[in-house]
Amino acid sequence: MDPNTTSRYVEPTLSPLGGLMAPAAGAASDHGVSPALPPLEGPAGPPVPDSLEATGLSHGMVDDLILRTLYVQGARSGEQLRTVIRLPFAIIDEHLLFLQRRRLLEVQGTQGTSRAGYIFDVTGEGRERAREAMGATQYVGPAPVPLEHYRQWVLRQTIRKVQVTRERIRDGFGHLVLSQDFLDQLGPAINSGRSLFLYGPAGNGKTTLAEAIARMLGGDVYLPYAIEVEGQIVLLYDPVHHRDVGVQAGEDGEDSPWLRAAVGHDARYALVARPVVMVGGELTLEQLELQYDTHSKVYRAPAQVQANGGVFIIDDFGRQRARPRDLLNRWMIPLERHIDFLSLRNGHKFPVPFDCFLIFATNLNPNELVEEAFLRRIRYKILVDDPEPSQYEVMFQRMCEARGIGFDPEAVAYIYKQYYERLNLEPRGCHPRDIVDHLCDTAKYVEMEPDVSIDMIDRACRSYFLDMPSADSLIVHRRRPS
Repeated sequence: MDPNTTSRYVEPTLSPLGGLMAPAAGAASDHGVSPALPPLEGPAGPPVPDSLEATGLSHGMVDDLILRTLYVQGARSGEQLRTVIRLPFAIIDEHLLFLQRRRLLEVQGTQGTSRAGYIFDVTGEGRERAREAMGATQYVGPAPVPLEHYRQWVLRQTIRKVQVTRERIRDGFGHLVLSQDFLDQLGPAINSGRSLFLYGPAGNGKTTLAEAIARMLGGDVYLPYAIEVEGQIVLLYDPVHHRDVGVQAGEDGEDSPWLRAAVGHDARYALVARPVVMVGGELTLEQLELQYDTHSKVYRAPAQVQANGGVFIIDDFGRQRARPRDLLNRWMIPLERHIDFLSLRNGHKFPVPFDCFLIFATNLNPNELVEEAFLRRIRYKILVDDPEPSQYEVMFQRMCEARGIGFDPEAVAYIYKQYYERLNLEPRGCHPRDIVDHLCDTAKYVEMEPDVSIDMIDRACRSYFLDMPSADSLIVHRRRPS
């Protein structure tokens, strides 16, 4: 739970069609979000490799990774090397013995009776070899997974295996105020696992709905920390987008929690919650390609690859620097074939899986963004419209209850008559939250308990709707004494 949240108040979040992510009675949720669906039944995790061949890596790549690790981090025990490189010690030890025979490594001491406790460091000759390896890449971390192995695991845990029913959709979005008709449109779109276009007026929670879809899907996926492509390292794991749900590495010997977790699956993979990656108006076409760091000589995977197995949200579609037509052109092949193509700096082009549920969200007119032919490529288009009066009232009531304020339906009727009708404004899904926020701010200022009296409603709404041209025509019911 948010550290700023007390037992009395939980911050609700608005969603489409007047949807409100407010805590239901008796429901326990850290963020006011409905519980995720149970994870899908699927294959066991990637098996622990029992030989170098099983890793799919070359002898030289593992040798260089060991040398770079010792060169950058200094002397390390065999166990510490294992926690960094994340290969079984039996495989690492074969390379340690080889490097010792080549006089590139030496043993400087011991912390135990087994070789896992030996302290290894590079020799003078080994330092020279390590510098050469650093010239190719400065990557130090978990051993990479070959591209082909990564492809296989994406397919085994594809997002297209996720299936939802009407009952699950109803339960999953029960914390939102959404019509059954809207949910019946949403369910098949989610089951397609392909693409969804959410459009409608600003302020109705399209972004919140997209995030709620991602959370509702639930489940975990295995994600490599890095992959190897033609000898190059491409980083996949990003703590911003990937929440590790497995046991983290420890350095307290062979009985460490990390070792016990690693027994179950290849430790080069992290077990993460289904990814949710969101980009907004800052997105450029260049950001959809591999990003190369000239200092570390390592590539970073673009957002759509980091979203594999999960949800990729393009928010504020149409407000990016790139033209909407160009962005949609970029997605045509991935959407139809579930394959994307990326290029290394040397020109080598290679396919990667495109296995994410792609959601576009915009408050612009879709017909003004792109031609109908382009929109046909996006399978599902759903309007997120303004809330109905009955939905608005439920939203306002939930917001009041969340803040411990007594609710009076006459307050909503007054807002509709005095502000929406008089000023010719459309009610938006975000308005109940914002108005109640203003009301609470005002109550603190005047040192009163917040309520939904006409005076407090007017104080809140006058400042909230101040930017409207006709706001000056508003009849002020209560004036301060001069």
